[in-house]
Amino acid sequence: MTPLIVLGVLVAVVIVLLWWAVATYNGLVKARTQVDASWAQIDVQLKRRHSLIPNLVETVKGYAAHERGTLESVVAARNAAAGSAAGGPAQQAQAEGALTQALGRLFALAEAYPDLKANQNFLLLQGELAGTEEKIAYARQFYNSAVQTYNQKTQTLPTNIVAGIGGFHARPYFEAAAGERADVNIRF
Repeated sequence: MTPLIVLGVLVAVVIVLLWWAVATYNGLVKARTQVDASWAQIDVQLKRRHSLIPNLVETVKGYAAHERGTLESVVAARNAAAGSAAGGPAQQAQAEGALTQALGRLFALAEAYPDLKANQNFLLLQGELAGTEEKIAYARQFYNSAVQTYNQKTQTLPTNIVAGIGGFHARPYFEAAAGERADVNIRF
């Protein structure tokens, strides 16, 4: 082989490797952006949830004012959840799980007050909260799917080489809190 052919082959190999590295990097950026966008959707729904809760608590206060401990625990859980966004998915999932449990106690409390259960404002807020919970569940599912795709890209060969050089790191899933995994006991 002549040196010119060897040089041409080497240049072609370098061009292919550079093209592959750029395409891989761009794919990782796209996957990371999808994770960030899906996290933003969770955040939007959680903020909506956090906005509904004070109205719900105020409605319940009028009917069950002496249930102060339950109402205060819902408000405290809501404030903790609203402030947990900076801690990342794991911390926020834990705070949201505590809020879900507090809301469960609030709705159980409503069962003891027939007038409250019949209140249109309470029913409307309860319905909006249920709809928001469904949106949160969908957003969590979409986020976890995006994280799965991203993490697979950052951890599989040969993409993990570009990921390591480019500073791409695995992202945590938004997992259910321990209390949300427990079985629900229904008694008649």
